[in-house]
Amino acid sequence: MTGALAEYLDAAAGLLRETAGAGLDRPVAAAVAAISTALAAGKPLLVCGNGGSAADAMHIAGELVGRYRLERPGLKAIALGTDAAVTTAWANDYDFETVFARQVEALGEAGGVVWAISTSGESANVVRALEAARAHDMTTVALTGAGGGRLAALADVLIAVPSRDTPRVQEVHTCLYHFICEQVERRIAGAAG
Repeated sequence: MTGALAEYLDAAAGLLRETAGAGLDRPVAAAVAAISTALAAGKPLLVCGNGGSAADAMHIAGELVGRYRLERPGLKAIALGTDAAVTTAWANDYDFETVFARQVEALGEAGGVVWAISTSGESANVVRALEAARAHDMTTVALTGAGGGRLAALADVLIAVPSRDTPRVQEVHTCLYHFICEQVERRIAGAAG
């Protein structure tokens, strides 16, 4: 077991090192700026994804509504798809492909941000969420694996981890969104202080 665990952790560390050198400083800084600006103006940050990425969306919203490291007022961050009644009613009566887009229509505001998470960048309902965001004059951020898939063309800011290995991409996503939450919180807390 020890050898297998060490190999697993070495592979994860290897992708973290590769990501550190992948030129993501600029898109991550752009995401921090867009999200901070929107939240400071009282505009919403809507976060969405499927499966593990849905759990990541909830994690991000939890860090920003609650707190990451600093004491500060709660921020308007919403993980889409977490209201089972809304999600299942829309998916049952219409379709699952537009479930996030409908929530962007209902909860989004011009000047806000939609942050889409998809390891492949191909999830149809996440793609539709960014299309809806653009129609509502919202900034679009995509956190994906290599290449960004269909989300790449719809993202104002694309943060693409240089791998297509889903579990590895998800591991790096956690590091990236924790960093983004930390930087957003510092900006918001600094502006409030």
